[in-house]
Amino acid sequence: MDRIKIWPHMTIVAVVIALIAGLGVAFWMKHEQTASAAELPYAARIQRVDGQVAFSNSVPNNDANPEWIAATPNQPFSVGDRIYTRDNARTSLAFSGRNFARLNPNTSLDVVALQDRRTQLALRDGSAIFDLGYLQPNELFEVATPNGAIDFVQPGLYNVGFNNNGGVLVSVLSGLARVVGLGGSGQINKGEMLTLLGQTATRLALSRLNGQNAGYLVDDYYRYQYPNLYDGRYSNYDAYLNDPYYYDPYRRNVSYQYVSSIIPGINDLDYYGDWQNVAGYGYAWRPRVDAGWVPYQQGYWTNDYPYGPTWVSTEPWGYAPYHCGRWVNVNNQWLWIPDAVNTTPAYAPALVAFVPLNDANQIGWVPLGPGDPYAPRYYDNNWQPQYLTRANVVPAQLINYGIPGAVTVVPVDAWGRAIDPRSVRRIDQQRLASVRPTLDPLTLTPLRNAVVQSAWGRGKIDLPPGKYKVAVDASGFGKYEQDNVSVNLGKTSN
Repeated sequence: MDRIKIWPHMTIVAVVIALIAGLGVAFWMKHEQTASAAELPYAARIQRVDGQVAFSNSVPNNDANPEWIAATPNQPFSVGDRIYTRDNARTSLAFSGRNFARLNPNTSLDVVALQDRRTQLALRDGSAIFDLGYLQPNELFEVATPNGAIDFVQPGLYNVGFNNNGGVLVSVLSGLARVVGLGGSGQINKGEMLTLLGQTATRLALSRLNGQNAGYLVDDYYRYQYPNLYDGRYSNYDAYLNDPYYYDPYRRNVSYQYVSSIIPGINDLDYYGDWQNVAGYGYAWRPRVDAGWVPYQQGYWTNDYPYGPTWVSTEPWGYAPYHCGRWVNVNNQWLWIPDAVNTTPAYAPALVAFVPLNDANQIGWVPLGPGDPYAPRYYDNNWQPQYLTRANVVPAQLINYGIPGAVTVVPVDAWGRAIDPRSVRRIDQQRLASVRPTLDPLTLTPLRNAVVQSAWGRGKIDLPPGKYKVAVDASGFGKYEQDNVSVNLGKTSN
């Protein structure tokens, strides 16, 4: 290290107090939501998975024994969800179209808050790089650890992780960070590393980053994040500092001209499709797909509490076009029509209408088109819908309903597994004309039974002993116990 300084004793006392307050931030679990739309959390995207990555969703009454499943690309995650990478595994996350993170092997991360101007995460083990391309005025992006909580004050590239002695290292490769609650003297500037030594932060060491090590971190991250573009230029840390925005997708990708940068996943659209001006719709995105392709057929359904049945695409670009905007068929080609770039799009688990068929073992769905209504909602502990608008859940007409092949039909018991093209059934248009679709899938008895009673066909993952054992103490505050370290996170349900 080029320079090391230990902060004065009274400053350390202030830091410890601030860190305790920071770690006591309310851990608002999903099952505590109400009917207020303002309280519904945002959803983020698991954009890449390499190796064994486990994911746990906060299903009601299951927090003491969370079910871990294999994470997949394009899987949404939100408040109360947990992600864990095993040996030799990595995963990248997209919180928006400009803010990302990559979890390294043996890393565990909890999502504490995910709202407008507020992102709070809890890093329990391992290390992660946080790549922030944009922060709104007064936006909070915070990472808590057992040793302290760190705020990222400016857009930049940050590495946070644990060393072999239980200390937490915070490296500011670019940008500006600070320890929660501490003034200017506690900030960590570009090119500096802060070490929080011990679980009570009794010593804090600030040092200059080693240029060679910093170059390795930046180079390794960009090779992973932009494998189709990166040319290795950032192996020299000074080259990165001189031009840190060279690979910024916001500056390179045309998709950001047509889609709000709030939406995760738009950085993939340029590589997998093309934009064109369509009469009556404006600019629309056309994926490069085979003839006969239909939206919402390559992927699987999962039950994401509290949003209900949620579509997870197996297509590499398949996040933004399935959770925002609408689909339209023009000249036998499907095009995605995004919301206006200057709007704040709302997340939807799937923008489809569900088609009940006389055969109780079959269910269908059709992509919603421009102008089609949608009923935003979430579900309570008993899987009863809480609607956020007065939209009619049984629409009178849908743009895509009469298009041959637009309705995908599968056996209900095939849900939860990747859609097998051989299981997709063609339904005669005359038969469809006698059926009224619904926007709320849990109004359909066969589907509702599958949601409430079924495990949705996804394989469980057993974590190593000691990972994420949850307890509730007498005060009603949840506590994660990991590797003999306890950290209070906030109030759980009683």
